Formats: sequence, structure tokens, C-alpha cells
Amino acid sequence: MIGVGVIGFGWLGQAHSRSLLRIPTLFPERADTKLVACADPLPERREDAVRSFGFERATDDWRVVMDAPDIDAVWVAAPNMLHVELVEAAAAAGKHVFCEKPVGGTPAQTLRAEASARDVISGVGYNYRWAPLVRYARQLIADGVLGEITNYRGRFFSMYGSDPLGVLSWRFLVDQAGHGVTTDLMSHSVDLAHMLLGPITRVVGTTETFIAERPLPTAAGSHYGRGAATDPKGAVTNEDYAAMLCEFANGARGTFEASRSIIGPESQMAFEVYGTKGALSWNLEKLNELQLYLVEDELHTGYRTVYGGDRFPYHGHFVPGSANGIGFEDLVVIEDYEFCRAVADERPFEPGFEQAVQWVHVQDALLRSAESGRWEDVA
Repeated sequence: MIGVGVIGFGWLGQAHSRSLLRIPTLFPERADTKLVACADPLPERREDAVRSFGFERATDDWRVVMDAPDIDAVWVAAPNMLHVELVEAAAAAGKHVFCEKPVGGTPAQTLRAEASARDVISGVGYNYRWAPLVRYARQLIADGVLGEITNYRGRFFSMYGSDPLGVLSWRFLVDQAGHGVTTDLMSHSVDLAHMLLGPITRVVGTTETFIAERPLPTAAGSHYGRGAATDPKGAVTNEDYAAMLCEFANGARGTFEASRSIIGPESQMAFEVYGTKGALSWNLEKLNELQLYLVEDELHTGYRTVYGGDRFPYHGHFVPGSANGIGFEDLVVIEDYEFCRAVADERPFEPGFEQAVQWVHVQDALLRSAESGRWEDVA
């Protein structure tokens, strides 16, 4: 039995808690868990953790969770700039630690967190890796079905920061969130590319902040809050947009873009892979569909739609048949299931902090390139 502590009981803290409760109903072969303690500064959240989710206790002091002898693993779902301190404390207490992305708000913080947690099992919330059709795309590439990979296109376009009256929450401040879309969005996009194609060796990129000021919030709130045109404003201190060209170690060329202020794509976490024998693409907005093109000597060549279904790993644990879709929180269930199995088996988990470090090496090169205007090598 794995005793669980959760730090931060906002949306993702609740999502992980729900996932841990759902695992026994979905996976007969599993590592069982017990929700022991939750830490959050808001009393209504602490009350909800105990009353609705079944935590044995809740506290406003995260140190109590780290010190608890009946907790084996800690899920960190607090605001970004608290992550490193929480990870270090969990690892020092001998707790295995799953940290929501980003592990650190800056590359240096992520390196520090990874160094502190080498003696425990670590996990990071790159949950899109676990989409069944993304796993299938990985298999197709590894099996050579697409031939030699020549081009990759990754993007994460979201509209959450597109309203100029969206309030200046912590997410838009470098001293509270770390970097902007490179930390928040592009990290997911590049992590998938690492999983599918392997390491990136050099990049040239650019960043921009399109909405330079936002209304000051009247109370602590999320980036979905909205102010008024007459409200006092404060400066946005991290980037709304980032893009880069890159070279992979295997010789493929890639392009990446991330934006939180774009109009149109609402949550377009997507990638396209092009090879000498075929191509494929996937988009979170249609996570139960994969577009696949194979070179054939036929008149009816073209992209075909592959629908998710129980013939793909994990999918059948949620719904039977084909084209009966699964959702975002189901991906969280899968990653928590796999992390708990790794903890129970006392083996490394992937993606862990090592994979987070692989991303921040790319991020560091991108940020250097945005300053220098030149190609920069990835460490």
C-alpha cells in the first residue's frame, strides 16, 4: 500500500486525487494507494479533500506532509515557483515525488530539483505521452513504417492568454511562474518529440510578449479571471509566444511553436511527423484520432483516420469498442497508474526528472538564441 500526500489542491491536485481513486475501478493489476494527507492554504479546499475525496487529514502546512511517516509518495501540484523547494523537501524526507510540469520555472531550477531527487523515484506530468494513439504513433515510427524521418512539426497553441483583459495572475510573472510559454506549453511539445524522435542538438528561435500589460487581480485567482478596461494594470514579465527551428540528432529537421495569446486554436497540442514512406499527425483537440498517410501504389492514396479504441493499450480500461473516446483526465489516470507501479516495483519511471532536464537544455538554448539571434547548441 502506497501512502499518498498531495501538495496543492487546485485543479491538478484534484485531478490526480480523482485518478488515484479511479485506478482500482479500472486496473485489476495495480499498486494500491491510500490518500493520507493533503496540504493547501485554502480551508475550503482542505475541507473538500477530506469530505469529498477521502483524505485522512488535511493541513495548511506542506511540511507536515513531508514529515509524515505514513506517506511514501508525494504529488506536487502547487504553483510553479514552489516546485523546487517542495521537491527538495520530499526527496530529503525519502519520499518518491511526482511533480506537475514544470519541475522548475527556469532551467536552473529544474536542474536543481533533478539533482536533489536522484535517490528517489521521480515523475513529471508530461501526460500527453500516455494518449493511446500517441503511443501507437511511437510504435509506427520505431517499426520503420514511416521510413526515415525527415521532418517534425510540433506546436501548442492555447487561447488562455488571448484576452487583453485577462488578469495578471502569477502565470504571467517571471518571478512567480518562471518563463512563459516555453515553460508552460512548449515543454509538452518538445517532450513528445524527444519521446518520438530522440534528442535535439541545436536550435534557433524567437520569443515575444504580445500583451505587455494586464489588469491587476483584485484577489488571488487563476489566469482565467477577467478584469475591466478601467482597472489598474501591471507589466507581463514572461513570454506569450516562442518558436524555433531545430536539428535532431538523427538528422531530422523540426519546427516548434507555442502561444498562449493566439486567436483560434483553443487547445491545439499537436505534432506532425514526415518520413520517406509515410506521415502521421495527432492533435489534442481530437485526441481519439490519428491521421496516417502511407505511400502506396493506389489511386486512393491520402490520409486516413485511425480512431482510438480498445485495440490500443490503456484505451480499453476506460471504454470498449472503437471510436468510443477517452478524455484528458483519463490520461492523468494512466500516468498515475504507471507511476504507482514504478514505485511499487522500486524502478525508475519515465518521464521522470531526467526527461524534464532534457527539455530544459533545449529551453536554455532557445532562450539564448532569442537573445543572440544565432543558432545555439543544446547542452
